[in-house]
Amino acid sequence: MMLEQINAAVAEIHKRTDLTPKVGIVLGSGLGGFAEKIESPCTFSYKDLPGFVPSTAPGHAGKLLLGKINSVPVVCMQGRLHYYEGHRMKDIVFPIRVMKALGIQTLILTNAAGGINKGYHPGDLMLLTDHINMLGTNPLIGQNEETIGPRFPDMTHVYTKALQELALKAAEECGISLQQGVYLATTGPSYETPAEIRMFRVLGADAVGMSTVPEAIAASHCGLQVLGLSLITNMGAGMLDQPLSSEEVIRTADARGQDLQKLISTILKKM
Repeated sequence: MMLEQINAAVAEIHKRTDLTPKVGIVLGSGLGGFAEKIESPCTFSYKDLPGFVPSTAPGHAGKLLLGKINSVPVVCMQGRLHYYEGHRMKDIVFPIRVMKALGIQTLILTNAAGGINKGYHPGDLMLLTDHINMLGTNPLIGQNEETIGPRFPDMTHVYTKALQELALKAAEECGISLQQGVYLATTGPSYETPAEIRMFRVLGADAVGMSTVPEAIAASHCGLQVLGLSLITNMGAGMLDQPLSSEEVIRTADARGQDLQKLISTILKKM
């Protein structure tokens, strides 16, 4: 059934474009503007693609775009799906499997995250070196499709070391400071409590968010190289004397999103 849905989505996309993308990009909260860099994009609404479900999160357009950036053929998710929206895990990672079937070899995951590391500040960019799954579930639960990936995939190197090194070189070339750290995913939609933020810091997390980990697991499962980038839009609960809000996330993403866009464009040039 899964393969049938994947093949149906691919067939629908191929009705309008024969582009074979090499890189997939998932744009997080407030970062959808990067899609404007795609040259002559072929655009699909999620609701028009078999197996896709609509995105309801603020700042997520819910569109799939195929085109080129710096001559690199890409497929871009302008808005992702989140567990807190009530979606099933298999629906959240379905677009990743479709992008793999379209031909991508590399997946770039971006997100807006809260800083846990006391050395971080709102507006910082962070390169994901690893993650902690605190979602209480896993996108690979259920029947495994061996043609997609193994039943028990190794998660030692989810985030590809060579891509991390490339991103660091690109950041240096752009004059952009790039933190490196561990991303922890919770379900949301409520923000974390100060006690939870203290616990996550003890566990080794540098940033926290409500996405990315399911997609990274699914991407690793099907053999994709993965690069993860976080925009630190706020500090975790209790770290600053101010309430947390989605408006702050979008505001900071809008203010610093250009740096992340510049970094991704430079990374694509170097691929």
